[in-house]
Amino acid sequence: MLATVTVGVWLVLAAFVAGYWQRINTDRSWRLGALGLTLLLSVLHQVLYSTIAGESYVTFRYSRHLAEGFGAVYNPGEYVEGYANFLWMLLVALPGLVADDPDVIVAAAVVLGMAATLGSVVLAYRLTNRIVALARSDDPALPGLGVLAAVLTAAVSSLAAFGTAGVETPLFVLLVLTACLALVAGRAVVAGVVVALAIMTRPEGIVLALAGLVWFALDTLRGRRDVHAVVAYLAGAAVLLGPWTVWRLTVYEYLLPNVVVSRWSGPWSQRLAGGWDYVAEFALAYQAFVALAVAALALLLTRRRVPGPVARARAAVWLLLALAASQVVGVVAAGGGWMPVWRLLAPVPVLLAVAGVAAYGLFVATSPSSAGRAGGAAIPLVRGRTVPIVVVALAGLSLAVSLAHPRALPAMRELDRSATQLAEIGRWLDDSLPPGTVVSTHNTGALAYEAGTSVVVVDVFGRTDEHIAREGEPLPVTARGVYVARDFDYVVNERSPSVAVEESGYTTEQQCGINPAYAGLYEVASFRRTGTPYWVSVYVRRIPADDLIERLDSHPDFTYVSCV
Repeated sequence: MLATVTVGVWLVLAAFVAGYWQRINTDRSWRLGALGLTLLLSVLHQVLYSTIAGESYVTFRYSRHLAEGFGAVYNPGEYVEGYANFLWMLLVALPGLVADDPDVIVAAAVVLGMAATLGSVVLAYRLTNRIVALARSDDPALPGLGVLAAVLTAAVSSLAAFGTAGVETPLFVLLVLTACLALVAGRAVVAGVVVALAIMTRPEGIVLALAGLVWFALDTLRGRRDVHAVVAYLAGAAVLLGPWTVWRLTVYEYLLPNVVVSRWSGPWSQRLAGGWDYVAEFALAYQAFVALAVAALALLLTRRRVPGPVARARAAVWLLLALAASQVVGVVAAGGGWMPVWRLLAPVPVLLAVAGVAAYGLFVATSPSSAGRAGGAAIPLVRGRTVPIVVVALAGLSLAVSLAHPRALPAMRELDRSATQLAEIGRWLDDSLPPGTVVSTHNTGALAYEAGTSVVVVDVFGRTDEHIAREGEPLPVTARGVYVARDFDYVVNERSPSVAVEESGYTTEQQCGINPAYAGLYEVASFRRTGTPYWVSVYVRRIPADDLIERLDSHPDFTYVSCV
């Protein structure tokens, strides 16, 4: 039903933009109406996914402990930086400081994610028009182009899928667009502050920061600005990055968080192969946006000798394309990612959308047919409907990716199923086990969050364990070149968990096998989920096994069934 409504809104938006294209370009109220419909499409596109990713609960556990006074830690007393999204972790923790309810952290993440996604749609509109206005400062008669960029952004599956997912992806995309707008506007201090916030949100924000530095340095070399712009930019970034880095080194002692260390483990050849497969799959699904990139390049290369204002605007488009390309290169080098809908590449289609539409605007602004004609009424863009029709069609293709691609909506639904089941298992452990019980698992998200602060959770893949992340053996977790670390000997003999959970949710039949790493010191305890056909098996330490099984069996939702 929701899919039908979403497609219906897209059809209405397509008819509105194509049918009233000239009015959208000349009348602000029509433009706002089109933008309002675009925001509605974005909301429906996000709600269509409605999946809180299990990955997000790792951050939520840090946020919960921060709000409850334990500090930014995964387990109280263990200072390990198992997250790489400090700003997001901090923002979602703030509501927990005033509300004594852990659910408010999850709700805040969903609200903030949706707001950031809508903000990205609006910023795509603003950034596109700002770039085109640089070339036509005397007569900026193409404001409808911003609407087209906004429509494409609202249809980007990799952005919409994570609007409600509780992860930092929408915030990072928002900060990337904000930084680009500040760079184009020449606001050095603002740009420095924003890129610092981007680095505090995602590690790849460093690439954005370097791009900003190059942008102002080139302006200085070309005489457009003096060296004070570079200094102001660096000062704006240092105001936040300096204290934050000192705090991190003081609390965690390492410059790189565990998740970054594990991502760069494993052989280069396998990582590059996995990263290439990841990007190739993305390009196949996003052929419409790849076409936009090709069109933007063609338009930029068509006219090379242009006046100064146009050259400045063209440089802004090149900046967007360079940022998109650098994001792709970084993802290839990191081996891709395991989450669906190409989460790590979410900024790329948005940047390509703005670059493609802005490049067309610059092409029109410098065309002989637009020169010397008052009001822009004779500009082919305003007279014809080809461009808006093409753009809304491309947006429709992107929506089709959400609905039909197996790595999009179906894969997110599977994530939601797994997270829901692991959350139930986590609540079961929290209700059944005494405070201080140590549990090992690779499901460090929803299970660990719902297990509560009284249960110590050991991550067998090392994201939230310092020793495993930095001393463990690299382990490929997918065929895509994504690596984690492991050290079962350390987990079993030094962390000595009382309970180990290896399943990523329920199974449909009883499982009585045991991982050889746990054999000898542990035994399998199998439980049936009451009133369902589902099972969950855990490993319990042999010495206190009877007591642990009795505690777990006492829960009304789970019934112990012996494997013997």
